[in-house]
Amino acid sequence: MAEQSQSTITADRPAQAGPAEGAGPPRAGRRRIGSLELLVVGLVLLMAGRQWLADWFTAPGVQAWATVFVAICVQAVPFLVLGTLLSAAITALVPASFLQRALPRRTALAVPAAGLAGAVLPGCECASVPVADGLMARGVAPAAALAFLLSAPAINPVVLTATAVAFPGRPEVVLARFAASLVTAVVVGWLWARFGRPEWLRPSARRERPAGEGRWTAFRGAFVHEFLHAAGFLVIGGITAATLNVAVPRQWLGHLAGLPGVSVLVLALLAVVLAVCSEADAFVAASLTAFPLAARLAFMVVGPMVDVKLVAMQAGTFGWSFAWRFSATTLTVAVAASAVAGWWLR
Repeated sequence: MAEQSQSTITADRPAQAGPAEGAGPPRAGRRRIGSLELLVVGLVLLMAGRQWLADWFTAPGVQAWATVFVAICVQAVPFLVLGTLLSAAITALVPASFLQRALPRRTALAVPAAGLAGAVLPGCECASVPVADGLMARGVAPAAALAFLLSAPAINPVVLTATAVAFPGRPEVVLARFAASLVTAVVVGWLWARFGRPEWLRPSARRERPAGEGRWTAFRGAFVHEFLHAAGFLVIGGITAATLNVAVPRQWLGHLAGLPGVSVLVLALLAVVLAVCSEADAFVAASLTAFPLAARLAFMVVGPMVDVKLVAMQAGTFGWSFAWRFSATTLTVAVAASAVAGWWLR
């Protein structure tokens, strides 16, 4: 009887298989605002306020800001393309076993080897971030990849040649820059190997090339993904650098240059703010004649390793937990190495 009662209840229950006849199609969910709608709204606002915007953009401060921002991006984009091309080539063409055999197995030896390998990459810091990310993804020890990230934009032949041109007749300046930059890269790599924690570092997720996928397809996909990802943070860093560049009064620099023991730190922090490409920073440093040579050396050593643009790109690639720790450590070591090398130059 229990089974009969259960059958009766089931038969009396209304069917729930689908909508009733004549009820019409199901109600659609609320449509989200997409990028096309936002673009249209933005264009309408620009058209409506074009007169006000024209007056605003002609202000001297805004024009100076725009000039610095465009200069930073124009300097960095070619080397960012170079870096993502190399990183995509590593992902698509280089087997992980090759990279693991190319460097010593012991991290203590792999770090200086990777630091010296950075001398063969003619690019700036924008190129080194995606390349270092690609090296980690292919099995290279993080400490060695980070040493390469720091040394590549600082000791490559293009940078050293530019330094020799900016300081004619002073080969000791080129040697001091090479030595201080390489020492900084190796020491920071060793510090990461000793004290770094895996949870601080978040390498970007990378897709291994499937067996049936062609190398060109893998290369193209990796390049597009990494370039768009890194370019967004390059823009953020460029905006920050341009804002700080315009906001800091130049008169402050003249007063700080004469303070003993402070000039090295002042130009080191200025290098962080200005975010000058490593191929051009030697000419900027040579023009800062009010500062002693040790301070100008610090400007050239710190700039390719720590600046607001590079910190933003590192945060986008590896995470903020890594970026602030790594940048603070690198800045400290770079200033100390520059001070020692500057003392030798006197």
